[in-house]
Amino acid sequence: MSVNITPENAVFVLLSFEGPDPYSQAGGLGTRVHNLGLALGALGFETHLFFIGDPSLPGRESLENGKYTLHRWCQWISAHHPSGVYDGEDNKVNDYAGSVPYFVLENIARPAAAAGKHIIVMAEEWHTVEAQCHLSDLLNWHGIRDKSVFLWNANNTMSFHKINWGRLCYVARITTVSKFMKQVLAEKGLESLVLPNGIPERMLESHDPERVKQLKAALSLHPTEIKALKIGRFDPAKRWTQAVEAAAILKQRGVRSTFLFRGGLEPHAREVFDLAAARGLSVADVLSPNSRPTVEQCIDLIASAPKADILHLRFFLPEDFVRLLYHCCDCVFANSGFEPFGLVGLEVMASGGIAFTGETGEEYSIPFVNAVTVQTGDPRELVVYLQYLVDNPHLKDGIKREAHKTAGQYTWPVVINNILRRVEYLSM
Repeated sequence: MSVNITPENAVFVLLSFEGPDPYSQAGGLGTRVHNLGLALGALGFETHLFFIGDPSLPGRESLENGKYTLHRWCQWISAHHPSGVYDGEDNKVNDYAGSVPYFVLENIARPAAAAGKHIIVMAEEWHTVEAQCHLSDLLNWHGIRDKSVFLWNANNTMSFHKINWGRLCYVARITTVSKFMKQVLAEKGLESLVLPNGIPERMLESHDPERVKQLKAALSLHPTEIKALKIGRFDPAKRWTQAVEAAAILKQRGVRSTFLFRGGLEPHAREVFDLAAARGLSVADVLSPNSRPTVEQCIDLIASAPKADILHLRFFLPEDFVRLLYHCCDCVFANSGFEPFGLVGLEVMASGGIAFTGETGEEYSIPFVNAVTVQTGDPRELVVYLQYLVDNPHLKDGIKREAHKTAGQYTWPVVINNILRRVEYLSM
């Protein structure tokens, strides 16, 4: 007989290197696990997230009326590695694997088992494999493994060579974020369940009309026909150079455009901006005197930025400002060549923007219906689609409407309903 998983009979344990602290974020994983934890807590599930936290913040923090608890781990190591979550990576992996399982056993698993509750462990990426396997062994030794479900999620293929697949597949069911990734795993002989990424319901909320007006006015001070945005890590797989080459082609054709870039500290940035210079594109760095500017201050920075082909936004972007940019720019490039899911594209669609996505794991994208899909690394493909939107402005509203509708099918409450049904199957 199947089990009905409810907040009254289940506890969630989330294992991830990345988390909600700025120190703990390097990609989209921290956003994924934190929003999942918030949504589970809001639904009433006792939820614990163990991540590599900022060493200057409390080791433990309760959210969602005590239902969702952040456990900042390895802080004593992070204090000696200030550059972020993956600084001192190997030491953190070893410490995490050696200490998290014992804490979970004594403080979460045993009390949950004594109360007759199921323990659902969801781990992310290769860094957590040893911790998850060790935790499974501990629960088995103490006679409570049969009350638990272990899931290990593959967000990408990074460091697959470091994983003991025989051991991992023995203790956990493999999950992944898209049908595309399911096939990637199948080619390696691994069976998996698809549990897609989600977005917070707040992403679907309407924008403040006054802020929209202010940002559009700020963007209009850069008198160009196309305003394009690209946000992400400076990684060759994100196809930054394709965007640069597209900007150069547009300039050669006399089409005025402003490309807004926001990347990270990755070394690929130099290659991107060297290419821009070689193609005759002007680049202006946009800096903020404040470490965490407000939305209004961000708008002012755009308004006062020098006129250039590329505006390099080198300041912290609050979520509300990012959503405004998604909404107000003509398009957002999420044109990765390899994307397990493509969370940015979905966030753009939820925010009322037009996403240019790749065609790997971005299964939510329907070409020229709710998004623009890019199938190659050829910059001319971007140029043709941009020109199509410029020549057919009446189509934009329809794409945005369909995009917003699609995004509503990927909110975390919808995704969690999927997760619970899979967990119930695995609990049989």
